[in-house]
Amino acid sequence: MLSKHTICVLKGDQTGQELLDEALRVLDPSVIRLDNLAFETFDLSLENRRRTKNEVVREAAARILETGLGIKAATITPGDPDDVGSPNALLRELIHGSVILRTGRRIPSVLPLAGVHAPIAVVRMAVEGAYAAEEWREGHGLDEIAYNKRHISRRTCRAVAEFTFQYAEAHKAAVFGGPKYTVSPVYEGLFKEELDRAASLHPRVRYNPQLIDATYALLLETSGESLVIPALNRDGDSLSDLVIKMFGTIAGAESVIIGFDDEFKVKVAVTEAPHGTAPSLTGKNLANPMAMILACGALLRYIEGHEAALASRAIYESALEAVYNGIKTPDLGGQASTSEFTDEVIREARGKLEVWDALGE
Repeated sequence: MLSKHTICVLKGDQTGQELLDEALRVLDPSVIRLDNLAFETFDLSLENRRRTKNEVVREAAARILETGLGIKAATITPGDPDDVGSPNALLRELIHGSVILRTGRRIPSVLPLAGVHAPIAVVRMAVEGAYAAEEWREGHGLDEIAYNKRHISRRTCRAVAEFTFQYAEAHKAAVFGGPKYTVSPVYEGLFKEELDRAASLHPRVRYNPQLIDATYALLLETSGESLVIPALNRDGDSLSDLVIKMFGTIAGAESVIIGFDDEFKVKVAVTEAPHGTAPSLTGKNLANPMAMILACGALLRYIEGHEAALASRAIYESALEAVYNGIKTPDLGGQASTSEFTDEVIREARGKLEVWDALGE
């Protein structure tokens, strides 16, 4: 009998929650043939975060640390600094999530920008840096000065660097890009030191370090080589959005928050869509659920066992084949609704697993 795996489901806001509800349909045992999944739900909607003063985020994080698995809907981050803030930043801190992995990949029948065809993975530092900086202002009028106090740790830099090279080695990709250490040799130089160290430990991986501005420019000239790009927190935030959009739509790829143990092995994985709550699409059944569906497939990659691996593959292939077969939501130039796209993915996944079973796979 397969051991039980508990997935923490983190509810969100507006279209984000609607897409999570749709995507979770593909994890039904009748679809993916896994009856060893259990689900625990935590309401991370803005209303409930305000009501609990973010205690629900802390409860969810504590449980994720126990189960190792989570899937999250997009949530609203209020603009008022005295409000509850970003649940994403708090969650990453609480689960010790060091890395955010986002992979842009070609969507069949969708023409990518700049002739880019091979996958591009962005390994973003998930904590510290600009988003954890202390900020303040001094002075008045034109003499007012704004200050920003950032930090990064060697431990976090090592986690990002080591994961980057492990991922590149596993996917036969080159490590490309990096920080602008020439301008910031002490701060960003720490990250560069760890990337160089990881490169020395993984000699089979091609290492092509570039400054972050050159990375952006050279991305438009990349050809058939798969790339893995390590990046600091804010650099990776903007870079990953660009990379995913280069392949057609921000809703075309999943996002994975990863936490590690003391040996830098994956301990926690929380998957989500990289896009926001899309309030203008709430209730219209038109938003693209692809990224959220792929987030379901991605989460299964962090469950050991042949059955979970097959189910993950079925979800990935079915989502991409649905687009290839012309089932496209409006952001990809089609007319399919959210639920119609999900229905097609479910139909394809069931068929694949049935065929693979017949073939003895």
